[in-house]
Amino acid sequence: MTPVPRLRAYSGPALLSYGFRPFFLLGACYAALAILAWLPMFYGELVIATAFSPRDWHVHEMLYGYIPAVMTGFLLTAIPNWTGRLPLQGWPLLILVIAWSAGRVAVTLSAEIGWLTAALIDSSFLLLVVAATAREIIAGRNWRNLKVLIPVTILGFGNAAFHIEAHMNGAADYGIRVGIAGVLVLIMVIGGRLIPSFTRNWLVRENPGRLPVPFGKFDAVVIALSAAALALWVVVPFDRATAAGLLAAGALQTLRLARWAGERTLRDRLVLVLHVAYAFVPVGFVLVGFSALGLVVPSAGLHAWMVGAAGTMTLAVMTRATLGHTGRELAASVPTQLIYAAVFVAAVARICAAVEPRWSELDLHVAAFAWAVAFLGFGIVYGPMLWGPKKT
Repeated sequence: MTPVPRLRAYSGPALLSYGFRPFFLLGACYAALAILAWLPMFYGELVIATAFSPRDWHVHEMLYGYIPAVMTGFLLTAIPNWTGRLPLQGWPLLILVIAWSAGRVAVTLSAEIGWLTAALIDSSFLLLVVAATAREIIAGRNWRNLKVLIPVTILGFGNAAFHIEAHMNGAADYGIRVGIAGVLVLIMVIGGRLIPSFTRNWLVRENPGRLPVPFGKFDAVVIALSAAALALWVVVPFDRATAAGLLAAGALQTLRLARWAGERTLRDRLVLVLHVAYAFVPVGFVLVGFSALGLVVPSAGLHAWMVGAAGTMTLAVMTRATLGHTGRELAASVPTQLIYAAVFVAAVARICAAVEPRWSELDLHVAAFAWAVAFLGFGIVYGPMLWGPKKT
């Protein structure tokens, strides 16, 4: 994402001058705090006034709380570059921030205010995001990027389904799978654009030689087949046909990643981390495919996708976008590299906790601590950049 050359005259808080600023900061801090609350809830040491079960609260707030915040920050920053229109700032941006924050409070206190009230408050945020995104893309006649609305809309429907399913059945399963599928499609579509582009730019400048293969028919086929496998998994998660589709998608996603020349980017951690994040996509497909055959527990693959792919990718995008849009050099400082290392440790530890039950308690604590270090670290290191003025 490159900075938009035009901005409205704005004299309010810097935090509300661009969409990435409040949503990256609040989303990252919330991701850390929610995980720190989750372990005591998991062990029965903490009870909050939510209508969800402890597991569902944890999953919902990561999947439909944290992820949409970062996604919104990214979209509100990328769309002006795609369309040439002015970015959302000031009061319109504050309304979105309030809607997201209200959703977090409503879900946490849903046992007190009622599940339906909480669902309506929480669901309003993604509806507003879809409406704002559609308006900007259509007004800018940027038709090719309308496809971004598909995974965002899927997340919106998944969130509503999550609330209804949890209320009616006592647990949300379809709502979880729909949301994860939506996040993965978003990573496949946007990651497939950003990673080869940033890799090519750096290699042309710093390490001439083999370049990433640009987006083409192969990528479109891989995304379509992977989305079909995910759709089958949403409906029938434990089936041989589902396993075959997921394992095939894992193989195709591995080949897709290999075409992007990631092994040639070792000297630029800002680029390398994008490849590392995407590597968890095929890993997740393979592990979830094995779980469909009963060979591993489902949480191994789900956490490869959500902690590994989504967690690492969001931090990679947040760090890069913050540096670029606040006038800093696009270089991974030592603290930034430690943030990347921490989220990688969190992903590996969480997968190991699912695969090896004998070490699960230790691995869970390592994963939670490393995740909190990564996201609180982002808040500490990048917070001053996000709430302060752009460096000139």
